[in-house]
Amino acid sequence: MADLQETAFFIGDVALDDYYTAERWPGLADKADIRENKSYVGGMIANAASVHAGLGGRTEFISLLNHSDLSRRLCDELNRLDVATTHMLHDAGTANSHNMIFLVGGEHVVLIGETGNAPMQLPASTLEALRKPGYLYTTISRSKRLRSDGLAGAELLADLRAHGRKLVFDLDVDGFVPADVEYLCGADIVIMNEIGFGLAFGTTELAAINDWMREHQVRIVIRTLAAAGAEAYDGSGIVKVAGYEVAVVDVTGAGDTFGGALVYAIDRSPDLASALEFAVAAASRAVTIEGPQGGVATVDTIERFGSEHSAARRA
Repeated sequence: MADLQETAFFIGDVALDDYYTAERWPGLADKADIRENKSYVGGMIANAASVHAGLGGRTEFISLLNHSDLSRRLCDELNRLDVATTHMLHDAGTANSHNMIFLVGGEHVVLIGETGNAPMQLPASTLEALRKPGYLYTTISRSKRLRSDGLAGAELLADLRAHGRKLVFDLDVDGFVPADVEYLCGADIVIMNEIGFGLAFGTTELAAINDWMREHQVRIVIRTLAAAGAEAYDGSGIVKVAGYEVAVVDVTGAGDTFGGALVYAIDRSPDLASALEFAVAAASRAVTIEGPQGGVATVDTIERFGSEHSAARRA
C-alpha cells in the first residue's frame, strides 16, 4: 500500500474554457450558427489534477501563468477543488490561458489559445518537493520546458526518478516521435488514445510493444479506446476493460478524468485491472456531464456509477 501522504504533482496546462454549441462544424469560407454556453476552468492536466483531488488524493498543480485576474481565477478554482497551487510559476509575459470548445454532434472541437513555450524555471523549494516519492503526471511538451539546479528536460526527469518520483505521461492524440523517447525512459505509465498510439507505434502487436517497453524500461503503456474502454500493456500481456453505453453530453475531459482516476487508483492498489476498471468507469461517467471538470467525483460516486451501469457494459 502506497503512503497516502505522498503528493502527486501535475505539471501542465490550465485555462478558461468557453463553451459553445453548434449544429454542425463549418468548413473554410462557410458559416454556422453557435450558441454560447457556460465557461469553465479546464486544461488537460489541470482537469486530471482536479479529478485526482476530488477522489481524495493529495494534489499539487504547476503551470506558468501571468499575474492577471484570469490567472487568479484559475488558481482560486483549483484551490476550491482541493488542488494546491503552492508551486505555481508566474511570468508577466505569458499570455492569458483561454480556450474555446464547440460541442457538435456528440463530439467536440477545441481551439486552444497559444501561451508560448517559455522555459519553466523551478525554484529550489519546488525541486526539493519533487525529489520525493509520489507520482508526476505531465506531458512531453511540458517536460521539455522544465529547468532547475542546472538540469533541464530529460536530465531533470531522470533526477526526479532517481529520487523516487514515478512519471506518468499523458500523450493524448500526439503520441511520440523517436526524438521524444529520452523523456519516456523509465516512465511508470504512458497513456495515449487510439490516434496517439497509432502515431507512436503504428501497430498493436504485443511483442513489438513489449520489446519497446523493455528497451526503454517503461512499466505500463495504456491505449484508451473512447466508448470502447481501454487496454493496458504490462510487459507480458494485455489487460482489457470494456466501456459503458451511456448518453454522451460532452466528451471534453474524459481522457483527463481517466488519467487522474488511474493515478489515484493505482497508487492505492497494485492490481492494474482494478485500477483500469475504476478509471474507465470514471471517464464513462464524465461524458454524461457538460464541462471539463465533469469527471470530478468521489470514489463512492464512481463505484456506484460502475455498479448501476454494469448492464450497460460494451461487449
